[in-house]
Amino acid sequence: MIYSFKGFIPVVHESSFVHPQASVTGNVIIGKQVYVGPGAAIRGDWGGIVIEDGCNIQENCTIHMFPGVTVLLKEGAHIGHGAIIHGANIGRNCLIGMNSVIMDNVDLGDECIVGALSFIKANEQVPPRSLLMGNPARIVKEVSDDMIAWKSSGTRLYQALPGEMKEHWEPCEPLRELPSSRPTQETLYKTWQEIKEQGLAGHE
Repeated sequence: MIYSFKGFIPVVHESSFVHPQASVTGNVIIGKQVYVGPGAAIRGDWGGIVIEDGCNIQENCTIHMFPGVTVLLKEGAHIGHGAIIHGANIGRNCLIGMNSVIMDNVDLGDECIVGALSFIKANEQVPPRSLLMGNPARIVKEVSDDMIAWKSSGTRLYQALPGEMKEHWEPCEPLRELPSSRPTQETLYKTWQEIKEQGLAGHE
């Protein structure tokens, strides 16, 4: 669902995947290896939206702005299911947790992690490598190297996903019963809690 608006036609790199049930409108530029999930609304009608290489905008996310503002998602930004980015700049390699809201004129520094269901109020200037949680969100500690390694690993899965979707994804009719030949899925990623419990992380 790609729409022009007042002469602006979205620009989407051929290596990216925008789900046909997402909506991309107007002054939007999407870089390389970007994944946009179903239900996402990326609306560049009143301002611009720039999504740099390797970002992902997951299911039911909204990206919009007040008039005259450009929203920037820097390289490797990871926007979790249902999050809202309104007129904010998201730094390189940040993680925005599910159903979080990032308000107008927020400048989120590089490699920040925002916990699920957090609310960052307008005009906040957040230093790089901040871990934020709550409503309103507050910095609870600095993001460690181990946390960034964990985040980056998850983002790499999404950076590979556009190519996998183009190769393997297609509409189909559902099966009516479970076949004996159904494949198994490998475990590609662990939660941060699992990483800590298994002693795979160093000092936080």
